[in-house]
Amino acid sequence: MNVIQVLTSSPLFGVCLTILAYEVGCILNRKLKTPVANPLLIAVVLIIVLLKLLGVSFDTYNQGGSIITLFLAPATASLAVNIYAQLEQLKKRLLPVLAGALVGSVCSVGSILLLSHLFGLDESLTASLIPKSVTTPIAMSVSQQLGGIVPVTVAAVVVTGIVGAVFAPTFIRLFRVKDPVAAGLAIGVSSHALGTTKALEIGEVEGAMSGIAIGIAGLITVILAQFLA
Repeated sequence: MNVIQVLTSSPLFGVCLTILAYEVGCILNRKLKTPVANPLLIAVVLIIVLLKLLGVSFDTYNQGGSIITLFLAPATASLAVNIYAQLEQLKKRLLPVLAGALVGSVCSVGSILLLSHLFGLDESLTASLIPKSVTTPIAMSVSQQLGGIVPVTVAAVVVTGIVGAVFAPTFIRLFRVKDPVAAGLAIGVSSHALGTTKALEIGEVEGAMSGIAIGIAGLITVILAQFLA
């Protein structure tokens, strides 16, 4: 067994590689100051390149990478702190927030069903893509329930989140969204926790509304999945 095999055989390899790659992404994001230099996107690219160069399989990397996955649920739950700080905003606009999340979730699921039909995707792929706009733990559960392919679902969720985080500020300016509640809600419904990280950078209200939208959209998607199963 060579040195590379010894180093990569430990779960610590996946953990350390993930943390270091993300840190590099954060450094580049601060220096370049552009939404395109998203830390997660940079980390994903770096990890893929390094695994290829080192000849390390995904399964070997995922021994440690899966440990990082365990923190997804508590990291999402921690968004409740910012939501609590904007509780008055939520009370004042509860009905519009619920209505917006419902419409956004229905549009997300409906567009996947329509596009999957147009492109002739089979049932398993369609089921895998349906929960793409909700946070990963919920998306994985919904995908399993519908008979989807969980790794495909995770990839779709990550791509959706990255696209939302990168382009959310541009779309907000393009469509002249002035209301911070509307902006945050749109980001959360369409691009879950990854988009919410960008919403938090835009403003406290946007971040809180985006965090609220994650939970509501997740619940609505789970309910919609009951009718599709």
